[in-house]
Amino acid sequence: MSSLSKRRDGFQGEKLISLPQGVLKDALKRAPSLFQLFITHIGYFPKASAHYRERRKGCEDNILIYCLHGKGHFIIDNKKFEVTANQFIHVPATDKYMRYWADEEDPWTIYWIHFSGQDLYSFNNSLGISLLKGPQQIPFNQKALDIWETIYQSLEMGYSTENLCNASFCLYHFIATFNFIEKHILTEKKEGGNMIDDTILNMKSNIDQKLTVEDMARTHSLSSSHFSSLFRKGTGMSPIDYFIHLKMQKACQLLYSYDAMIKTVAMDLGYDDQYYFSRIFKKYMGMSPEQYRLTSKKGA
Repeated sequence: MSSLSKRRDGFQGEKLISLPQGVLKDALKRAPSLFQLFITHIGYFPKASAHYRERRKGCEDNILIYCLHGKGHFIIDNKKFEVTANQFIHVPATDKYMRYWADEEDPWTIYWIHFSGQDLYSFNNSLGISLLKGPQQIPFNQKALDIWETIYQSLEMGYSTENLCNASFCLYHFIATFNFIEKHILTEKKEGGNMIDDTILNMKSNIDQKLTVEDMARTHSLSSSHFSSLFRKGTGMSPIDYFIHLKMQKACQLLYSYDAMIKTVAMDLGYDDQYYFSRIFKKYMGMSPEQYRLTSKKGA
């Protein structure tokens, strides 16, 4: 990757909050018992082309990254990992060298949180969070995304003790959805919202259909080009790419939770051709549906 193209942030549609050190120190001083864990940074980077971070002296925070789409690469203390869609990597606080970056051809879309705490070593040890554990495969984790959004909105409203405390308490729930995935999978977000939220909700409701951009735009009385521009600005992805992405997420759920034939899963998602579905799945997930089913169940 060219050094000129590397960047830490600044991606279209990104969300990013870094809490001021003074705010965290004041919160810990006022109510230390409420902040056994506390968030230091939180972000969402969609299709983060040229994303690159190098931490020569490691990071004093835990870093949890959930890859929703695409892939990225991680080097920790000279060991290299590849992180792909529906995988997360949880790196404990360390002074070891680390470097991570988005794949050049298929850059990752990631939700991530940095957090610290008064006894982070014991916390990590108790949960088995180790430096070289690497990425872990999980079914699509909608609940984590909902909790992430709650945390982000709470911090976005300001740094009162109540907002910080709410975010910190939600952090435990966020972590639990990754560490105890069987108890949290297959929950769906039901609330509507603005045009983009409504479109995504409609996509989910018609996951077995073959929606076009024209169909989606018509619902909001917009031209296809204007609708596509607004949607991409809000999500970092085109409407069709997003719809396919949702289909692949649903495919992961079906493959993980049920023993239906691949042809049946394809039909349930609007694909008449099983082999075309398998090609699309492999393109997005980096492995065939059959391989995903074996891998996800083995890692559960």
